Amino acid sequence: MAKTSDHISGVAERYASSLFDLAQEAGSIESVQADLDRFQVMIDESTDLKRLILSPVFSADDQFKAISAIVEKAGLAGLVGNFLKVVARNRRLFAVPGIVRSYRETAARHRGEVSAEVISAHALSDQQQTELKAALKGVTGKEVAIDVTVDPSILGGLIVKVGSRQIDTSLRTKLSSLKLALKEVG
Repeated sequence: MAKTSDHISGVAERYASSLFDLAQEAGSIESVQADLDRFQVMIDESTDLKRLILSPVFSADDQFKAISAIVEKAGLAGLVGNFLKVVARNRRLFAVPGIVRSYRETAARHRGEVSAEVISAHALSDQQQTELKAALKGVTGKEVAIDVTVDPSILGGLIVKVGSRQIDTSLRTKLSSLKLALKEVG
C-alpha cells in the first residue's frame, strides 16, 4: 500500500510543480489556487465526481469528456481548466486531490508560509480558524496556511499536521488510548 501512496504522491508533486511554474509565469498563483480549491470542493461534495476521478473503469476519453464538461460548466477556464483536461487525458485524475494539496503547499512556501493540514470533527468557524492560525504561528514562527478537512469519525478535537509533525487531540484517539489502558489493567 505504501508503494501506491508514494507513487500517487510523486505523480501529484510533479504535476503540482509544473502547474505552479506555469502559474508563476502567468502571474496567477493565487487565482490558480482558488480555482483548484473550488474544484476540490466539487470533488468533496459529489460522489459521482469522486467516482469519476478515482475509478479505473472509465476510459481516458470518457474522463476527458466528463472533465471538459465539468470545467466548462464550473467556469474553470484558462490554466486550471486546461490543466485538468491534460490530467484527464493522461489518466492521472486519481492524483488530483494530491495535486491540489501539493500545489497549496508549494504556493504557501512561495509566500513564506508553512502549510498545515487540519482534520476537525466539524467545520471550523472563521474565528476558530484565525485562532488556530495564530496558535500555529506561535509554534512555527511563520505565517500558517491551513487546509481544513471535516471528518466526523474523530468525534471531537483536532488532528493537525505541520510538516513531519502531527498533533492529535482527537477524542477518538483519546478513547482508543483509554480502551488500551483499561485492557492492560483488566
